[in-house]
Amino acid sequence: MKRLVILGGGESGVGTAVLAQKKGFEVFLSDKGKLKDKYKDVLSKYGIRWEEEKHSEDLILNADEVVKSPGIPDNADLINALHKKGISVISEIEFAGRYTNAKKICITGSNGKTTTTLLIYHMMQKAGLNVGLGGNVGKSFAMQVAENDFDFYVLELSSFQLDGMFEFKADIAILLNITPDHLDRYDYKLENYADSKFRIIQNQTELDSFIYCIDDEVTMKTITTKNIKANKYPFSIKQELEIGAYLKENNQLIINTNNTNPLFMTIQELALQGKHNIYNSMAAGVTGKLVEIRKESIRESLSDFHNIDHRLELVGNVHGIEFINDSKATNVNSTWYALESMNNPVILILGGVDKGNDYSMLTDLVKSKVKAIICLGTDNKKIIKAFNGLVDTILEAKSAKEAVAQSYKIGKKGDTVLLSPACASFDMFENYEDRGTQFKQAVRAL
Repeated sequence: MKRLVILGGGESGVGTAVLAQKKGFEVFLSDKGKLKDKYKDVLSKYGIRWEEEKHSEDLILNADEVVKSPGIPDNADLINALHKKGISVISEIEFAGRYTNAKKICITGSNGKTTTTLLIYHMMQKAGLNVGLGGNVGKSFAMQVAENDFDFYVLELSSFQLDGMFEFKADIAILLNITPDHLDRYDYKLENYADSKFRIIQNQTELDSFIYCIDDEVTMKTITTKNIKANKYPFSIKQELEIGAYLKENNQLIINTNNTNPLFMTIQELALQGKHNIYNSMAAGVTGKLVEIRKESIRESLSDFHNIDHRLELVGNVHGIEFINDSKATNVNSTWYALESMNNPVILILGGVDKGNDYSMLTDLVKSKVKAIICLGTDNKKIIKAFNGLVDTILEAKSAKEAVAQSYKIGKKGDTVLLSPACASFDMFENYEDRGTQFKQAVRAL
């Protein structure tokens, strides 16, 4: 009996444990932190051995194979020890992919991947297809393979997940964009991170599809170094394309995958507004055409989709001041996208754990759109230095409640208060959801 050890007891780890148990492995799960009760209950139900708050090397280094959580860096001591012993270390996606014949639609990119993943899932569900949602969003892919029999999976994949994937193949691979993020995990080299993102096309054949943004500089630079066998479907808002999706000068969106029967709609009809969301909608629309969803159904799905919580989520309007929760913006590029889609004067709430951020890419947008910045973090020196002199008012807040109170005090009718932190949340909050939830509670209490 093969021994599978799982490092990390969150959603993906526990899902992997259940699938491995069902497939006849001897399973052991180890987590350096504490396991949530709901996960302990699942492991107990299936009789799976586990440990928490430690990694016992004698129980781990005897594995035939290891599935690790994406959050554990590849250069961690334990991972190096496994590699030294010649033990293969893979991701949950790689493991689960072995046990399903479903068609896999995989989405990656520095920004917009959750929105695009959910948009495609919404479209496929609406069209009546038998589809599962997983990866970085929804339930774990492995748990669904263990418990369901879907014809399609829509999977959001981070670069960390892609790094642990070797034999896995996407039937439809979508790469939205590549901008600097998580560079601490890639020796601070953008090309390493870009190569990681391009793993989305590994193992693809002439029968598969690759959808990508032809306007994205890093994507287009990296693509020249790759041998791509899949059918290519670019999308653009800057140039007309024969195949793929593009924007005509009159704001008409055209999606064409086979030179016949293109789909036309205006960008005003899209549920998601802002330039970045036109890209997301294009990628989803091309996917819909490739899985042969009717044009009317694609058009309807792109028009009636509701975005996820904490991503440009309108919380409310208090005395003419609009409050928007974009707590999921944990990098500078996400905040750039959020600001780019704003039409009113903005009071911007920024800050948290800085991941080596370069705020200079926000300079022009801050100058033209932002009237005040409220720093919501334990150490705000870098933000204050970056924007000092660009806006009239920079304040600091010690809680979401204080940030909302300050923004309300300086806001005027017609202003938008935007929580789009550009940083991780772990200095003051459990995670970005907790940060967004506290912001929403404070707004509702005004």
